[in-house]
Amino acid sequence: MLILRCPAQLQLLEEILRKSLPTTLPVLGTVMTVARGNPVCHEVLVDSWPNFSIVLTRLRPEEHRDPRDHYTNQLAVFYRDKGALQALLEGTEAVTRERAFQILGMQDGLDQAVQEVASDRGLKVE
Repeated sequence: MLILRCPAQLQLLEEILRKSLPTTLPVLGTVMTVARGNPVCHEVLVDSWPNFSIVLTRLRPEEHRDPRDHYTNQLAVFYRDKGALQALLEGTEAVTRERAFQILGMQDGLDQAVQEVASDRGLKVE
């Protein structure tokens, strides 16, 4: 996953995400915040640029203070391809299982994908 830091990239991503509202709302808010100074220490990740299949926003790893706190360890996701979501959940360093987290998203299939990956690994999902 690539971390977007360039203001021009963040602005372009913001424009792209605005075209798919309301499903992009969870990530769009963070992208806008990061593009405007990032006072909350979040980062924006994509699988590729500029033709991305998935966008993930999260708190920067160095800012995690309690690995059990799923509230501060929130992830927001928007995906164009369900396969990209499966790949993200199954085997990237962007989503780590060393700490509790919650995933925010508004797309059909998100809950099902999370449940499938969790059950395959014997993990508990609430």
